[in-house]
Amino acid sequence: MRLHDRYLFRELLTPLAYCLGGFLVFWISFFFFTELEHLREANLHLLDTLAYAAAKLPEFLVLVLPIALLLALLYALTHHAKHHELTALRAAGVSLWRLCAPYFVVGLIAGVIHFTLNEVAVPRCAKWSVEILNRNGKKPDDDAKTKFTKTGFRNVPARRIWQIGEYDTANATMLDPNVTWTLPDGSWHSLQAARAGYTNGVWIFSNVRMFAQSGARGSLIPLLSTNSVAMPEFNETPQRILRAIKFTDMQALRSSRNANIPLADIRDYLRDNPDLSRDEAAVLLTKFHGRLAAPWTCLVVVLIAIPFGAASGRRNLFFGVAGSIFICFTFFVVQQIGLALGINGQLPGWLAAWLPNIIFAAAGIVMTARVR
Repeated sequence: MRLHDRYLFRELLTPLAYCLGGFLVFWISFFFFTELEHLREANLHLLDTLAYAAAKLPEFLVLVLPIALLLALLYALTHHAKHHELTALRAAGVSLWRLCAPYFVVGLIAGVIHFTLNEVAVPRCAKWSVEILNRNGKKPDDDAKTKFTKTGFRNVPARRIWQIGEYDTANATMLDPNVTWTLPDGSWHSLQAARAGYTNGVWIFSNVRMFAQSGARGSLIPLLSTNSVAMPEFNETPQRILRAIKFTDMQALRSSRNANIPLADIRDYLRDNPDLSRDEAAVLLTKFHGRLAAPWTCLVVVLIAIPFGAASGRRNLFFGVAGSIFICFTFFVVQQIGLALGINGQLPGWLAAWLPNIIFAAAGIVMTARVR
């Protein structure tokens, strides 16, 4: 690493740390102001309150990391341009693209951090926050509850339909489960039980009655009635059932802005349900590619900040602040338009999700090439 690389790297990290610190102070104040009543209803103690705030922190960092990086870049570049430092480096034979190599490295590192937080930390912390709220008997919110009533799902490859009176995800138990599956000859079997539990990788049903259809159009006949029966042929895991239940309400998923559905869950649900309607597939594919595109925003902000901040001339340092606000607002508008078009099926999911990155990256490259 050359001397000027270390210098530019150091001069970027300082405002980036200040930006993240400032956002964090603002978020802590806003968090406790807005969540105070919620925390009091949950009867949380001081340590529980701090733990709950820590559980909510990764989701906030996912939101502000690209914004803080953009603001820090514009501030640092404007500072260098004001003192003609970039001009001196370019006069020494360093191209603008080579000069900005440290910024691209920081953008890639920030993208990796963003992806890790979004895919690993945020889902786990969402479960942790629910556990904290439940410590003193607090009923969980609708979007984070652990018990589901009158729900069900379909296992399309196995041709099984589950109807569940109540499903407790905390201990993988069911009340009043009813499982129906179709046989190769077109007939079907039905299992009705009072309770079911997942033990050692097998669903065990209690107080069971099983029925079968005699022939494709035959009458229903009883097969067995027993206190307990294990069904190792049922390959639905508790995680798979929970994932299917979360995706059941497609309208809620369509309007949800939460970041608590990892890529693996969306991918597995699409694999398990190949017969989704066009509208349902459009929603999921848009959200899937949206999560893939989100970390690359950190690299895109580097491309768009370079021409805004590296142009020569003596400018006020707060030019970077005004520029970042304008860029963030424009990016947000384009992003929402793209996602809306994708969710409504008017654009392919991948194009709708990547559209803001494509537009701003292309604009940044063209404007950077024109910087003198």
